[in-house]
This record gives sequence, structure tokens and C-alpha cells, in this order.
Amino acid sequence: MGRDRSARWFARLANIERMFVLGIDPGLTRCGFGVVTRSSGGPSMLTAVAAGVLETDVELGVDRRLAQLAGDLNDLLDEVQPDCVVVERILFQANVRTAVSVAQASGLALCAAAQRDLPTAQYSPNEVKQSVVGNGSATKAQVAAMVAQMCGLDAPPSPPDAADALALAICHLSGVRLGRAIDAAGARR
Repeated sequence: MGRDRSARWFARLANIERMFVLGIDPGLTRCGFGVVTRSSGGPSMLTAVAAGVLETDVELGVDRRLAQLAGDLNDLLDEVQPDCVVVERILFQANVRTAVSVAQASGLALCAAAQRDLPTAQYSPNEVKQSVVGNGSATKAQVAAMVAQMCGLDAPPSPPDAADALALAICHLSGVRLGRAIDAAGARR
């Protein structure tokens, strides 16, 4: 009887779902990244694994900076080996020059993920804020504070680009969990 219980316990362990998500807050000068993992069991199972920024040398030409960022993103993906890559969607920027460089950085991240056959997702800043804070017009400080709370961190992540990248990963994990719950409810009908 003890062996049967052990076998059932191990069978349940095999069904524990883990998801390792890399969030990217694209930028040519500073590209934020954040890695969050979730084990089945709800939002309390979120863990911030790594966060930081990839920076390019502003003294270089755009072509060299893009090459540097592409190399850094490839190195990051090789090291982290995520299950999914989430990139902030660019909707509108008042500064066209900034919008172009952010779009270029976003394209590099999406391309690097596609080259590895990794699933990708994109969310707007408002979708991320709504998912993480519950308010689509939340401030960066509110997002960082909620990221810290959701991942059990002692302090809000810094710099803001890293906090935003972690929030992107959390947003995706929240959406995946909700989508699976909806699918499961539909399957029971």
C-alpha cells in the first residue's frame, strides 16, 4: 500500500507545471530583461530568477549598437533557456526617434526567440499594468512595488527597465494561467 501511495504521489509530481518566462522591455540604450518562473499552484508560486539591463555604447553608430544588442540578447537566451519570450508591444510614442530604436530592439528580441523556435508574446504597457497592478494607468513605482510583492522580493526591482521586464513575464504567466483555467472549464462542460 505504501508503494501505491508513492506511485500516485510521483504521478502528481509529473503533472506539476513549471514555466520559465523571459520578459524583455526593449530599448537600444537600455534593454530590460526579467526572468520569472511559475510552478502550478497560483500566483504565490512566482519567483523572480534574474533581472537587469543590457546596455549599448551610445558613442557607437546605430548599426554597431544593434549588433551589440543582438549579441547580448542571443547570449541571454542561450544562458537562460526560457520556455517563452515576452516583449513589450510598441503602440505609440510621441518621439519618433525613440519609437524607431525601441522597435528595432523589439525586433531583435523577437527574431532571436524565433531562431530558437521559442513561443513569443507581446503586451502593451497598459495590459501589463492592468494585469500586475489592476490599473492600466498605474505608475512605474506601483508596478515595481507589485512585482516585488508578487515575487516575494525584499524591495522593488531596479532599474525600472528590469522591473518592467519582470512585470511583462508576470503578465504573461497570469494570462497563461487564466487561459488554461478557461480551457479546463470548457473541457468539463
